[in-house]
Amino acid sequence: MPLREIDKSLIDRCLAHEPGAWNDFVDRYMGLIYHVIHHVAHARSLMLNSADVEDLAAEVFLAVVDDDYKVLRRFKGESSLPTYLTVIARRVCIREVVKRYREAELGHSRAHRVSIDDVDELEAEPILPLEEVERILESLTGREAEVFRLYHLRYLSYREIAKQLDIAENSVGPVLSQARRKFKAAAVERSGA
Repeated sequence: MPLREIDKSLIDRCLAHEPGAWNDFVDRYMGLIYHVIHHVAHARSLMLNSADVEDLAAEVFLAVVDDDYKVLRRFKGESSLPTYLTVIARRVCIREVVKRYREAELGHSRAHRVSIDDVDELEAEPILPLEEVERILESLTGREAEVFRLYHLRYLSYREIAKQLDIAENSVGPVLSQARRKFKAAAVERSGA
């Protein structure tokens, strides 16, 4: 589908920083962005509240305006603008969801929402400052610490970790599991000290 004139005009106006252009862009594509967010959540069986949806929408729009509309400047018009924005929104949503999930695994945020009735059943897990995380990582072997850092702190995939460390991709999971067990044990030991 070719680029429609209204979309071409909107891109040109945004890139020229015309007053009101960004508001027009948001008004035109807000529904599409919300649709993509809900689709990504549904496809991954995630429950998002309205604040989560708003946060993800803000991240998508931030990605569009970042670096002086770099996303719009890179658009070549080989597809429709809505198709292009759908791909961008989907990538941003998945990146943010993965990032939040990994932060939750480290105790930086709640992994799942609970009702007030469930509060008594929760086991409190301390949130560790980055300096403490680094101290605990020193207790891991070199390979375990590297894999842990790349996965949890740099958000790389198993494939990216394997490539960077020049190891087999199927060995990343076992090393990461061992590192997590040691990390958790060390964190519990330190919090009890």
